[in-house]
Amino acid sequence: MAKPNSKSTFIDYCLRALGAPVIEINVDEDQLDDRVEEALQFYQEYHSDALEKVFLKHQVTADDITNGYIPITDMISNVIRVFPFSDTLGGGMFDAQYQLRANDVFALNYSGSIAEYVMSQQHLSLMDLMLDNGSKHIEFNKHKNQLRIDMDWDKEVVVDDYIIVECYRVVDQETYTDIWNDYYLKQYATQLIKRQWGANLSKFEGMVMPGGVTFNGRQLFEDANEQIQKLEEEVRLNWEMPVDFYTG
Repeated sequence: MAKPNSKSTFIDYCLRALGAPVIEINVDEDQLDDRVEEALQFYQEYHSDALEKVFLKHQVTADDITNGYIPITDMISNVIRVFPFSDTLGGGMFDAQYQLRANDVFALNYSGSIAEYVMSQQHLSLMDLMLDNGSKHIEFNKHKNQLRIDMDWDKEVVVDDYIIVECYRVVDQETYTDIWNDYYLKQYATQLIKRQWGANLSKFEGMVMPGGVTFNGRQLFEDANEQIQKLEEEVRLNWEMPVDFYTG
């Protein structure tokens, strides 16, 4: 069995799953393309296999400083955080975490207890969060293709500085063509095409063809719609990221 590795071979697979070429699938090429794009968009929105965690670096420009935001590619689905531009809680030997390690690591080697160390780290993290952790409030909307960072741009960064962003990026199906062979994506796109086929045929409901054959587009539509609902429920129960997975 040939594995689909592009949009065209993916569409051919879906059509064969519906009965082509033995059965004529009455769906226009543009409609096929639309349904595949719809399936891909849903897959990228809700299926964890469609996303990858990445750390992107952006070199600051004069326009960034003027506008107060950095451009973000439309492949980015969610932004988690912007890394601090400098060390927090002081620096060097006067840093609280440095002092903790300098005084306690020697004792840890002999005491065999790490509970106090862990509790101290948690307390420092809380102080860091509440007092001055260097993190920035960010505003991100993937439809704007920009990441707005609330800070004093003129004082905190200069041109050619780098900003590091932790985010989730859609896996590019043109580069990683194995996506086209994803089991769920094939099933979902096939049902979307089947529903389109049923919608097209429903306009000729009751028409009798030579040989006494009649169109039953409504049944096709309803069957596909039922399967689509099951598939959408399945992906949200089994593969969707938790609602509070992303922060920032």
